[in-house]
Formats: sequence, C-alpha cells, structure tokens
Amino acid sequence: MPVFYYDPPDRFVAGSVGQPGDRTFYLQAISTGRVTSVVLEKFQVSLLAERIDELLDEVLRRTGGDVTIPAAAPAALKDDEPLDLPLTEDFRVGAIALAWDSEGDRVVIEAQEESEEPVEPLADDVPVDGPGVLRVRISPAAARAFAERALSLVAAGRPPCPLCGLPLDAGGHICPRQNGHRAAVADE
Repeated sequence: MPVFYYDPPDRFVAGSVGQPGDRTFYLQAISTGRVTSVVLEKFQVSLLAERIDELLDEVLRRTGGDVTIPAAAPAALKDDEPLDLPLTEDFRVGAIALAWDSEGDRVVIEAQEESEEPVEPLADDVPVDGPGVLRVRISPAAARAFAERALSLVAAGRPPCPLCGLPLDAGGHICPRQNGHRAAVADE
C-alpha cells in the first residue's frame, strides 16, 4: 500500500457518513487535488482528539510558552464543512500514532492500515509493500481545530443513557445498570 504524506494538508478533518447509531467515521486529508480518506472507529476519533489536546497542553507546559500553541481552536480554522466527495475509502485504520516534531513545531499524526504485520509507527522509512499509511504534519492551531471538530462529531451521536452512559437507540436500550430490565411504564 502507498504512503499518503501531507506536510501540511490544505485540510485535515474527521467526519462521518450515516445516521447516529449507524455512522461510518473517516479521517480525510486534502492537498492540491489529492484526497485521502481512511475509515476508523468512533472511539479512535475520540481518543485521537483527546490525545492531541493532551499533547499540545504537555508541550505548552514543558516549553513554558516558548512555542505558540493556542489554548483553543482559532475561529479562523473552524471547519464545519462536510467531507469531500466522492468519498473513497483508501484503507481501514488499525493503529494511530501521534508525536510532536520540536524541530518544526508540528503535530504529526499517523494512521496505519489494519495489518497482521504493522510497520514501526512514525518510522522514517515505510516499506512500499507494507500496510497503507496516512501521515499528516499540522500546526498546533490546526491540531486544536481538528480536535475540536472531532470531539463535536463524536458528541453528535446518539444520546447517552443517564444511568450507564451507553448510547440510547430510538427505542431505548437494555441497561446493564438495571440488570437488563426496563422500567415499567404505567398505563394512563
């Protein structure tokens, strides 16, 4: 599989297609006519967004503010546009790696294809015959904007059960906190 490298992309977002409860999640990188779309799980989107924010907060703490890292996503970088179409899946993500490049003050995100033989995360040399790799280098401000959009995307799904936190379907759900029983509904 090829290595899809964007340094930096014109656009890098998480998005989804489908109705809550039946959505397919994507990471999409775009740059001058190239579009790479990879499929991943909702929890991977959520973890990536959380880890990006944690990474940026840690870099800010360790550098004492020497690196320009916004506390929140700049309004100018807010991106609520849908994913670019046509949507073609390049591969399904197995592992995600995240790093800080202190030489260029950039966040490096790597999504690697599900594979029996994964390659070393963030390695300089990625074998051409190995699993597909999407590697993106973005500014701290773009990373904050990505994380903000990704967290809103995840939150826009089905509402959580007030007891157990699992997603509610349109007809409710069997809640483990109620030992599999639903509350009785009185006829009026």
